[in-house]
Amino acid sequence: MDVLVYLIPISIFLGGVGLFGFLYTLRTKQYDDPEGDARRILSDEWDDHPKPD
Repeated sequence: MDVLVYLIPISIFLGGVGLFGFLYTLRTKQYDDPEGDARRILSDEWDDHPKPD
């Protein structure tokens, strides 16, 4: 039972770190348009290779 004195604060700290990381990704808008990126990969509209003349 003495180990709970250590495990509970460690788990709360790790949960806080995970929550901070998640909130950071929300603030930096990393989840705004995941569907658009997936469709942009398959599109031929923006080709990186130049077209021959």
